[in-house]
Amino acid sequence: MNSEPVSLDQALASFTEQWSPRIVTAVNDYDVRVAKVEGEHVWHVHDHTDEFFLVLDGELHIALREPTGERTVVLSKGSVFTVPRGTEHKPYAPVPTRILLLEPTGTLTVGDRHDEIPDHVDATTGHALT
Repeated sequence: MNSEPVSLDQALASFTEQWSPRIVTAVNDYDVRVAKVEGEHVWHVHDHTDEFFLVLDGELHIALREPTGERTVVLSKGSVFTVPRGTEHKPYAPVPTRILLLEPTGTLTVGDRHDEIPDHVDATTGHALT
């Protein structure tokens, strides 16, 4: 963990890859990650953890498959949403978007179960900032 403040703008400026989060700090057993996203992610499920999203800039849509059916939540800049554990979901950004994620350390970006991973999605547990 970094013992100095981290500028989210500088952290986001340090990489260009989409759907490839960087770990900016840790809180207890959780990673705080930032990512640049655009286009579709992949349908996936985190069986044992919730997934927290904060939109820093842009717009994020999250399609959800719930027991009552499918729905999509739309998050604008400054909005937060938590996908409950065990809920199949697929993030989508119609415009270039910057997000912050909070997940247990070691959580894979494509969950425990997922559709085929497209080339533009990085299946990772997060990358360290450089």
